[in-house]
Amino acid sequence: MKAQLKTLLKTVRRCAITAIIGLALADSRVLASDPQLTSWFTTCSGKYVHLYTNDAMKTAGTTVTVWGNGTQTQSLPAYCGVQEVDYSTNWTYIRSTGLGSHVMGPWYLMAAHTTIFPNFPVNTKTLYRFPRTPTVPVTKTLNGGGAVGYFVDGVAMFNSWDAFYWSGSADTGGGAGGGYWNRDAYVNEGVSFDPAYAHQPQDGTYHNHAEPIALRYLLGDHVDYNSTTKVYSESTSPVTNHSPILGWVSDGHPIYGPYGYSDPTNGNSGVRRMVSGYVPRNGQNGTDNLSFIGAVRAAIPAWAQREYASTSPSGTTNGPNVSGTYPFGRYMEDNAYMGDLTNSLTAQLYQQGSNTFDLDEYNGRFCVTPEYPNGVYAYFTAITSSGAPAFPYNIGHAYHGSPTGGSVTSISESVTTNFVGGASMPLAVSPPNADLDAGTVTLAWSSVEGGTYRIELSTYLSTWATNATNVASQGVTTSTNFNFDASTAFYRVARTALANYDAVSGTSTGGGTGILSVSPTSGTRGTSFTLTINLNSAVNPPPQNAPINSVTVGTITGTGNVHVSQTQVTSTIAIPAGASVGQQTVSVIFPGPPGNPTQTVTYTLNNGFIIN
Repeated sequence: MKAQLKTLLKTVRRCAITAIIGLALADSRVLASDPQLTSWFTTCSGKYVHLYTNDAMKTAGTTVTVWGNGTQTQSLPAYCGVQEVDYSTNWTYIRSTGLGSHVMGPWYLMAAHTTIFPNFPVNTKTLYRFPRTPTVPVTKTLNGGGAVGYFVDGVAMFNSWDAFYWSGSADTGGGAGGGYWNRDAYVNEGVSFDPAYAHQPQDGTYHNHAEPIALRYLLGDHVDYNSTTKVYSESTSPVTNHSPILGWVSDGHPIYGPYGYSDPTNGNSGVRRMVSGYVPRNGQNGTDNLSFIGAVRAAIPAWAQREYASTSPSGTTNGPNVSGTYPFGRYMEDNAYMGDLTNSLTAQLYQQGSNTFDLDEYNGRFCVTPEYPNGVYAYFTAITSSGAPAFPYNIGHAYHGSPTGGSVTSISESVTTNFVGGASMPLAVSPPNADLDAGTVTLAWSSVEGGTYRIELSTYLSTWATNATNVASQGVTTSTNFNFDASTAFYRVARTALANYDAVSGTSTGGGTGILSVSPTSGTRGTSFTLTINLNSAVNPPPQNAPINSVTVGTITGTGNVHVSQTQVTSTIAIPAGASVGQQTVSVIFPGPPGNPTQTVTYTLNNGFIIN
């Protein structure tokens, strides 16, 4: 009987302990079912970008969060990938640092890894949009250099081209559309890729020409990772699941990993690797033979003739003869599309989807997927049966749809925010883990790198006492242990500081505490306007209508301050005609809690406003 009573008392205490709450934890996500809004990989958006700059660091597992080489410099930490997702009726917008959630690097110029690749990645402060309703034109649009879309981790997706083409006498770089014979990036630049199959040009834009294998690993798409060698590889286990969405192309169509349903119209059919529609021009499958030294590149293949017909490529239709300098496979046009080839057994053209190849000349197909049970046109990243990247890798040299999306400098319409991350990530407290025998409680919460947190305790929710201060972030999750000696306890967590960081938008390179954004973000000297300040619910701002001590923009003090809601403040700002131009810090100061009003609470957004 005593043992039963002891167990009952423990159960009662355990129930009381698990009543711990985290305040101000409202998530900013909108419950939207559109995969273009919900497929973004944001798990690591509160984590700093980390990279290896050389093999020694990779072997030791030692990373850096700031770096520079005299040309590309990341002087402040930046957060991983996608930091915001917004949408309107017609568009989905993402803000991204363009930097991966995996550990990036190192990069070398030679297979022997004796010479470091000269370029490092940097925060690209990308704002990119995608059409929510794709359109499919009869005349297709050629894609050239630069981003053709973005992967769901916020890393840029490039096509197969490395920006060099045959000019008639040599391979030449430059030009938006390229030539008739365009160099294959994976073949010619693959030596400079990091283990994630990515690298960056001089502007620091980290990107994939081939499959994003590190992202596939993070998404659980049949990829293994060797923690000793820091290398990714295709899993040798049986494929059981359809690949997830890996990214979105600027025409609004998704791109999946390499595995889809064997029957494109049946979601209950087996899952297998999607076979590229391209084959090398090596004399097999009905192709001409360019695979021997001295072979004459006399004509571009049929797919290139179609896609280049409406453009004016540079260079000549005749490429260089195959040689040691210009080997077979060097150019994208060394590949033929099977739909243009005749099957010698049937004397008919090869047909897409007839157990020969799955993907069309744009590297996609119309099919059902887990996200689109009624069907969608989707691209698939291509790999060989051994797991190596296969031409055309992510997307063909032309878009299936109209590429109306792309980079924009600002959002010029009303949008709904579906996600905010990084410094603005909402704080969420996990259910506590109580060890009643040891008298301890482990409290864990979502956090961001560079953050500092305060924990408060209350016995009956009437008063709160500080339990711990200056708790440093341990990454995207932080936890700490407490001695427990009360029958009931409630905890709440608030972020009290944030280290400076390289923001995802504008030219801001500062942190701040408690302010997510302001509107407008700039103003002209000699004008007055109402400034709307959006506070971060994760820092537990005072309740609606609580008094405001002051609102300031740099040295300018606002008037007519109104605490519209717990997370919004408005203030009238009059910019003097002689005010200093440039970035300004926005601050809101509240009085302290009842009983201690002189202990003020300040929320800031460094470099949050620009005076023009």
